[in-house]
Amino acid sequence: MVRLCLGLIPLAMLISLPLTAALIRLGHRLGTFDSAGVPGQVKLEQRRVPNTGGIAIFWAIALPVLAGLSFFGPVGRNTDDEWREGPTLVPVDLQDHIRGIHEQTPLALGLLASLFLLHILGLIDDRRPLGPRIKLAVMAIPAVAIPLLSDTRLLTFIDPYAGGPWLSIAITALWILVVTNAMNFMDNMDGLSAGVAAVAASCFLAATLVSPQPQWFIGAMLALIVGACLGFLVFNFPRRGGGGAKIYMGDGGSLVLGFLLAFLTVRTTYLPPTGAREAGAWYAVFMPLVVLAVPLYDFLSVTAIRLSQGRSPFVGDTQHLSHRLVKLGLPRGAAVIVIYGLTAVTGVSAISLGSLRPWQAALVGVQTAVILTVIALFEFSRARATPRVEP
Repeated sequence: MVRLCLGLIPLAMLISLPLTAALIRLGHRLGTFDSAGVPGQVKLEQRRVPNTGGIAIFWAIALPVLAGLSFFGPVGRNTDDEWREGPTLVPVDLQDHIRGIHEQTPLALGLLASLFLLHILGLIDDRRPLGPRIKLAVMAIPAVAIPLLSDTRLLTFIDPYAGGPWLSIAITALWILVVTNAMNFMDNMDGLSAGVAAVAASCFLAATLVSPQPQWFIGAMLALIVGACLGFLVFNFPRRGGGGAKIYMGDGGSLVLGFLLAFLTVRTTYLPPTGAREAGAWYAVFMPLVVLAVPLYDFLSVTAIRLSQGRSPFVGDTQHLSHRLVKLGLPRGAAVIVIYGLTAVTGVSAISLGSLRPWQAALVGVQTAVILTVIALFEFSRARATPRVEP
């Protein structure tokens, strides 16, 4: 199963890479270039670069899922396993999971429908910028529907104390909205959002594969994220010699990546099976916070900055972590690499969080807090020492 799961990475790349290349040519022909945004939005510069790369990311994830559901789902309906007796195209490692695929098909289709809704919302916003209230309202539909209509919820153990599932539903919807917007906020510099998503998904994938209770379907989705992002990054990452990205993902890609990462972190079972040595390691539920610490830091810090200036937190500007690093002297490509590295540092330390002893897990938490504190102190001290230059 590990090989089948990892094999989805090159499969998604084989879809994402040529489709991204085709979208670049089509974008220049149709003029699907990045727009100026909503009133009050500030961008670094306007370049004649298509912003439809999210199409490649979405379909590199959706097509394999649809193909798998259409092929393996009907096989799972056969409860007497007669299909095992004759020749079959089902891989041996996957045969014991066929019935599970059939059982999870409705949830998978609901997830794809949610991703498609956000993808269309993003494509519309990329062509004709929508107001933040409209976008947030549409984003809230799948964020609330998923925990309301399925068992995809965080902190279900609080249901008896809260008098029902309403609190866990609200917490889950809030988490989905925050992570979705955090990845959307990260799409502010060439190669940034796709690279951070690939790093985070790789850490989640590693944690899934080494877990004493492997979750292959979640691992498969994470592998598709990694492959889709890597194929897209071939044309999105800043090129040597100062050349910029040839295509942007736009909201049509960043909303999809954010929502999918949020959904998968909710679906992941972090606690080991009862009776395992690590049983009771409740702090494993904090793994998503540690892996996504840097995107969440960017989201919370830029939101605080905009609110302190009396501005809407959902109207873009150049005050993100990446922009702040550039203002402090880093080249744009170097700022992107630094954020990749910071995400990898926190993410790698979180992979084995559920199997650590309490004092070891506490060290992971302290390390993450120290990293974010050092970043904040560095930014604050350098900002005070650097003379302010008005544009």
